[in-house]
Amino acid sequence: MKILAIDMGWSNSVSCLFNSGSGEVQYQTLLSGKEAFARLLGEINPDQVVIEAGPMAGWVRDLCEAMKLKLLVLNTNDEPWRWRNVKKKTDRKDAFKLTRIAALGEGSAVHVPEHAVRQWRQLIYYRDTLVGEMVAIKNRLRAVLLQEDLYLPSGRKAWESESWRKLKEMAKDLSGCGKEELWRGMVKIELARLAELEAHLVVVEKKLDGIGKADERVKRLKEVPGVGSRTAELVVALIDEPSRFGRGRQVSSYAGLSPRKHQSGKMDRDGHISRCGNGLLRKYLVQAAWSGKRVEPRMSRIYQRARKNSGRRSKQAIVAVARHLLVWLWAMLRDGSQWQESQELAPPEKRMLQVT
Repeated sequence: MKILAIDMGWSNSVSCLFNSGSGEVQYQTLLSGKEAFARLLGEINPDQVVIEAGPMAGWVRDLCEAMKLKLLVLNTNDEPWRWRNVKKKTDRKDAFKLTRIAALGEGSAVHVPEHAVRQWRQLIYYRDTLVGEMVAIKNRLRAVLLQEDLYLPSGRKAWESESWRKLKEMAKDLSGCGKEELWRGMVKIELARLAELEAHLVVVEKKLDGIGKADERVKRLKEVPGVGSRTAELVVALIDEPSRFGRGRQVSSYAGLSPRKHQSGKMDRDGHISRCGNGLLRKYLVQAAWSGKRVEPRMSRIYQRARKNSGRRSKQAIVAVARHLLVWLWAMLRDGSQWQESQELAPPEKRMLQVT
């Protein structure tokens, strides 16, 4: 069996061809790009191609699929990949380690979706980046005004029409500001940047809403209490193929919502969540859980059970709700089913509607 491992770099990559029958190892340096990779794969025609997860894994996946080659994308956060007490670490050693992990079957594979799904994911991440930049600008504006003993209203009121008008009155072109009012020039620059980002955010969200309306899976997940457009589209884009998860525990582990395990002798306890996986998914699920538990009886019951009448356990309880919510969403995607309201604990008005 010929295993070809490629340690990819931004400009150059190193390949390691390992023949499991003879034990022969061959190294080669090549440029990082589709043409060079296609030429190498065509010459060797390996039984398996191995790479590590990274930003270039997508087009390598497309290339191997077009050439009908088996590809294994390894998770570099796993224990077998970690380098400890190593005095010399080179690209060749990295490539050879990839072949060894693949040959022994020690590492876990990373799912790489098709190009359209990857682009969808990138647009979702890009929207979150825009939101983060807008929050940073708002915080800078507050800091600039605070140094001048000026204050903005708390919360959303700071960015409503009245506050926005006052900020524009304070703003002034930096070129016309004296040394005593340079802060006015900074306010105008930040307001211009904020308005530009808001315009970009509108365009991005409009595109995401259009994609979500055309996707039946997103529309079904939005029926779940607390789950909005942003959460539904992220869950669909990240899970992609529900059949790759065998059970709910694997889904919660994929999102980093499963607890760490600490066991030694008679001691056996669960720790904090692992936080492995996508942090944006965990954030959206927790936000959806806070909203959903107020109206959905099952979420409220899980929250109260995990909280144990202790205010200190509110965070642990809402994480438990988020973990259950993710498993429910995955089951809906796997089975193609609709959300079903709780019958026995539904509010009286909902029970009346269901009976009639």
